[in-house]
Amino acid sequence: MSEQQPEPDEETVDAPQVPETAPETDVDTLAVAVAELRPALEAILMVSDEPLDRVRLASVVGHPVDDVEAALVALAGEYAEQGRGFDLRAVAGGWRFYSRPEFAGVVESFVLEGQQARLTRAALETLSVVAYKQPVSRARVSAIRGVNVDGVMRTLLSRGLVEEAGQDEQSGANLYRTTSYFLERIGITSLEELPELAPYLPDMDDLEDELASVAGLDAPAAEPGAEPSPAAAPDHAPDHAPDDVRDLPHPSPHSGAGTEPDGGTEIS
Repeated sequence: MSEQQPEPDEETVDAPQVPETAPETDVDTLAVAVAELRPALEAILMVSDEPLDRVRLASVVGHPVDDVEAALVALAGEYAEQGRGFDLRAVAGGWRFYSRPEFAGVVESFVLEGQQARLTRAALETLSVVAYKQPVSRARVSAIRGVNVDGVMRTLLSRGLVEEAGQDEQSGANLYRTTSYFLERIGITSLEELPELAPYLPDMDDLEDELASVAGLDAPAAEPGAEPSPAAAPDHAPDHAPDDVRDLPHPSPHSGAGTEPDGGTEIS
């Protein structure tokens, strides 16, 4: 009887190993569970200061692009249905949180509270460039003004005078434009009502005179080696400047002899 005892079946021994290879279809299972996909997207979008496209979001959270897109659309719908104070919008090729339009008054009061101080000359010049060149990038504004405008642009954004207007197709840089609040503050209803620049530009003759004044070309040239004659000096030193000195024209306020007054200090 013992000789007839069946030998162990190799298939029976190997059978339990089959389930180990069964989850081959789940090799791509992501580290973040599906239930955590939406919170992960919310956390990332909350700290981003620019729209994020679905491909970049998918690479960060570790989920397929289609799943990320579906989750974003679902989140946007939930926020709208629940009447939240913010929306999740697809803008400029990406997704970003925005406050809802009906709460614009509250947000404006919060942002602009205590910021009624006059803008500096630099801020006004930057705002003018944006108004006439919009939509325009920060780099373009800096090139026109010849200085870095990052700090001034942040001030204009916080004041609600300038807002983002998408991205440049070639460089990908953020573009900026003026807001409706800007129109309200200067008392016009559309950009078409902005004054023309041509009447305010100097004529060529005036420009040449100004350049000559700055260069000092309008002053009489002194003869080489000539020194003031002692005989021409007055018998006594006057207590005040002579009439011919007082009658000389004052230097131009835009010449190198003077300093322009400060345009105002911003108070945050």
